[in-house]
Amino acid sequence: MYKYDGVDKAIVSDRVEQFRGQVQRHLAGKLSAADLAPLRLRNGLYMQIHAHMLRVSIPYGLLNSEQMRALAQVSRQYDKGYGHFTTRQNIQFNWPALADVPDILKDLSNVEMHAIQTSGNCIRNISSDHYAGVATDEIIDPRPYCEIIRQWSTLHPEFYWLPRKFKIAVTGATNDRAAVQFHDIGLEVVHNDTQEIGFRVYVGGGLGRTPVIGKVIKEFLPRADILSYCEAILRVYNLHGRRDNKYKARIKILVNAMGIDGFRDEVEAEWAHFKDGELKLHDDDFNTMQSFFPKPDYEELDAGDERVQQWRGLDSRFKAWFDNNTEAHIETGYRIVNISLKEHGVAPGDATDAQMDAIADIAEQYSFGEIRVTHEQNLVLADVRYKDLLEVWKALDAQRLATANIGSVNDMICCPGLDFCSLANASSISVAKQINEEFNDFDELYDIGEVKLKMSGCMNACGHHHVGHIGILGVDKKGEEWYQLTVGGDASNQAALGTHLGKAIAKDEVGGAVRNILEVYQANRSDDERLLDTFRRVGIEPFKEKVYAEDA
Repeated sequence: MYKYDGVDKAIVSDRVEQFRGQVQRHLAGKLSAADLAPLRLRNGLYMQIHAHMLRVSIPYGLLNSEQMRALAQVSRQYDKGYGHFTTRQNIQFNWPALADVPDILKDLSNVEMHAIQTSGNCIRNISSDHYAGVATDEIIDPRPYCEIIRQWSTLHPEFYWLPRKFKIAVTGATNDRAAVQFHDIGLEVVHNDTQEIGFRVYVGGGLGRTPVIGKVIKEFLPRADILSYCEAILRVYNLHGRRDNKYKARIKILVNAMGIDGFRDEVEAEWAHFKDGELKLHDDDFNTMQSFFPKPDYEELDAGDERVQQWRGLDSRFKAWFDNNTEAHIETGYRIVNISLKEHGVAPGDATDAQMDAIADIAEQYSFGEIRVTHEQNLVLADVRYKDLLEVWKALDAQRLATANIGSVNDMICCPGLDFCSLANASSISVAKQINEEFNDFDELYDIGEVKLKMSGCMNACGHHHVGHIGILGVDKKGEEWYQLTVGGDASNQAALGTHLGKAIAKDEVGGAVRNILEVYQANRSDDERLLDTFRRVGIEPFKEKVYAEDA
């Protein structure tokens, strides 16, 4: 992973001390809350219902064991003993005292972490594929490209006060696990006719109040031009994006207003002024950055392990975990291990300080000391030897981290909702618990198969409900919590927005409505069809009829 040099360390340390001074002036009554707000936001600090919330950056979701232990210590010393991993591959702490935040940031800087640009109208954390470097369908490792973009975008003077927040994602595989079509800029690796590496560039994607699938602005961008072309897009957005209405300020609104062809013309004209200048990248740049992401010292191993196969036959829980929570690895004799943060009764994405410490220890012993954060609010050990899987499972199980539900209904994305967020209209965590209780038979979960269930407590869509195979949106009706459902959303290569099911339903009916949707799927599916496939074949009507049958 990328390691800070002297310049990086100086920038982050200076930033901590700047913010310390700002907080001290505010607490002394010399800086108003209104004046502090834009300063704290660019240091990742929000004000929520009960307390401040600090969002810490985890660039492209990559952590080492030392950093994970530091996060555990922050949760112990300054919070309530847990952290919340997010869909943007970051972590949030929900209870820090304002006076403690500079000390938290100082502690994090000691392990090369920060909260810079995790909020505010600036370029946010660059996200990517959580299987980067180990996926069997990978064309290139996207992490060096993410790091190049991260360094360019951090504290960029021209793009520090954009019309609205800006998100960039990069994928290097044939299967998109980074949802690039739902980002302000999405970069998808492709080859041209001469097999050169480049990127298909999407622009204007996003969720929130106005969900939009990104549009292709360039079919093939040579990798040498990724910074200059991103800069051209951002210059056009910064010049023409609306600042009079925050709900119409995202680049997706501008692209739709100008049309993709008009927007492309503006970008190409701007790009022509500097495309061959100092932002042009060269092989040495890529080689230098790639050197920070070398292949681990893999052993030459056999494809399987007899003891693991025996245990799959002897222990149904281990078999279920192996079948659902591990994936094929590019290297023979290794597996990718997904750590579920979706145990029944736990808020999705939450991990305790003890669990974080244990994960750090397990990663150090079995996975080269590296941990990944996923868009689904889970964690990944990317490089586990096949022969170590039984020990890893036992260690995770001892910490309640081996729930065998990856990809199932219960592996849902869920925002904090009304439990914490000042923007939310309805609860999410309690509804997640209701759905878990409705589907507590794991054999049933496995029979149902892959379902991406995503839930948000408001239209800001932090839970990505628009692109869930089943999407759930909490709404406020005269002070009561109600929920709207969608079916058929997809954040992968075949990007789609969910189809609205019908009128909102009461909170206590959500679990039953999800069951009705899945019963329609099970009654209509053909062999090997996912819920998403069946929906695309039969349409919304059978699902609507089942969910609202009692109202007919």
